Amino acid sequence: MENQQYNIKFPVTKPHQLEQDNAFFSLNLNENEQEIKLRFHDYGELYKHPGLYEQLFYQRLKCNSPKKVSDTLNKVLRDNRVEMTELRVLDLGAGNGMFGEQLHAFGVARVIGVDICEEAYVACERDRPGVYDAYYVRDFCELDSITEKKLAAWQFDCLSCVAALGFGDIPAKAFANAFNLVASSGWVAFNIKESFLLESDTSGFSRLIKALSVSGALEVHHLERYRHRISIDGRPLFYYALVGRKKFNIPQNIMDKLDYTEN
Repeated sequence: MENQQYNIKFPVTKPHQLEQDNAFFSLNLNENEQEIKLRFHDYGELYKHPGLYEQLFYQRLKCNSPKKVSDTLNKVLRDNRVEMTELRVLDLGAGNGMFGEQLHAFGVARVIGVDICEEAYVACERDRPGVYDAYYVRDFCELDSITEKKLAAWQFDCLSCVAALGFGDIPAKAFANAFNLVASSGWVAFNIKESFLLESDTSGFSRLIKALSVSGALEVHHLERYRHRISIDGRPLFYYALVGRKKFNIPQNIMDKLDYTEN
């Protein structure tokens, strides 16, 4: 995939004071046009420009998460004598297919992408056609019965979610619904910002991950702190890569406590 190089400019003043989800940059799309300002999490706008997402996060900010999580999943499966080629993966928050491309390279049996953003699907079809066996644009907090049956027919035995959890991108309820679509004894691979695992973190997703572990619904096989990417002022941003095995669906008492909008 060959794309143009964009004129990306980061803010000059005190970028370290910006929360990660409020970081922004300026973009000049044409020499005769005024610069526009985009937040890092304005995914719909980012995806409209071929290669912009990759240039921003993977070239400028050195994001390593798709490769890190896919390599970690592969290692854990090898240790458990499971072949990557056997997996049927539900890739939640698939975006424009960065992680799906990694799974595709490993030769997994099926990769199904899902995202709430229509622009993500359009960008994936434009930039990485053929990576996914199917791609659904759906709100996983409000799955209708028809879509749920279609998804269940894929018989998922793995859930992946990379660089998409927290900051309001994917609510805890959406992740929980996706988790429950995976077969018992299936695999789960995702990454999260390091602060989400702190005891002091009381966000919805942090509470969900802790509840999954305490209830035994998720058996953790690998948990590793690593550099997700750098910030706009060059500081390393650390995440955890987690690969585990689903033991059973999330208990209803936990599901009932999940807010549909809380991350």
